[in-house]
Amino acid sequence: MKKSDIKILCVDDEPDILEILKYNLSNVGYDIYIANDGLSAIKKAKEIIPNLIIMDIMMPKMDGIQACENLRANEKFNDTIIMFLTARGEDFSHLAAYEAGADDYVTKPVKPKILISKVKGLLRRFKKVNDNDIAIIELNNIIIDKEKYKVYISGNNLDLPRKEFELLYLLASKPDKVFKREKIMENVWGGEVVVGDRTIDVHIRKLREKLGDKYIKTIKGVGYKFVTD
Repeated sequence: MKKSDIKILCVDDEPDILEILKYNLSNVGYDIYIANDGLSAIKKAKEIIPNLIIMDIMMPKMDGIQACENLRANEKFNDTIIMFLTARGEDFSHLAAYEAGADDYVTKPVKPKILISKVKGLLRRFKKVNDNDIAIIELNNIIIDKEKYKVYISGNNLDLPRKEFELLYLLASKPDKVFKREKIMENVWGGEVVVGDRTIDVHIRKLREKLGDKYIKTIKGVGYKFVTD
C-alpha cells in the first residue's frame, strides 16, 4: 500500500495541534482527515474507515477513551490502528487507553520526526502478515478466526477488543507453551510501546471473565499459557 493510500484521521479540539499534525503527516505522503471531538471522530471514521486514528483524550462532547471504546465495538474498525496523543501522562490514563483498545499512547509534546517515526512503525507492524500464522485455531470448544477477528465459544460469537483478541490468539497459537511477559509485550503491544505488567494482567483478567478461568493459567513469576486439558 502506498502512503497516499493510507488514511489517517487526526482528532483534537485544539486547531493548532491539528494543523501541525496535518502539515507534517501530509508532507510525508499520508492522506489526512481531521475531527474536533469524539463524536465527530466516530462520524468521520465511519465515512472513511481510516487505517490509523491519532486522537486526544480530553475533548468536548465525547472524550477520546469513549470514542475509542465506541470504535472498537464496531467490527468495521478491527484493522484500524488507534494511537492516543495526549498531555495526560498519568498511569491510570495509560491503562484506561489500553483497556479501551488503543494500540499506542504518546504524551505531548512530541517532536514531529518522532511522531512520524511512530506512525511508520505502527503501520508496518500491523501490515505485516506472518506466513506461519494459523488462520483458524480450534481448541476444545473455542474457535479463533484470525482473518475475521472472530472468536466462537460452543458456537456462540464472542466479541473481543483488538488487544484481547491478539493476546488470546498468541496464547492459543501454541497451547501449553508458557509465554513470558516480555514476549507478550513484544508480540501484542510491540517493542515501541511501554506496557507495564498491570496492563497485561488487566487484559488476562478480562479474557478470563469472558472465557472462564480454566483456559488461561498463570505461571507465577514467568507468564501465562493456554491450557488444553
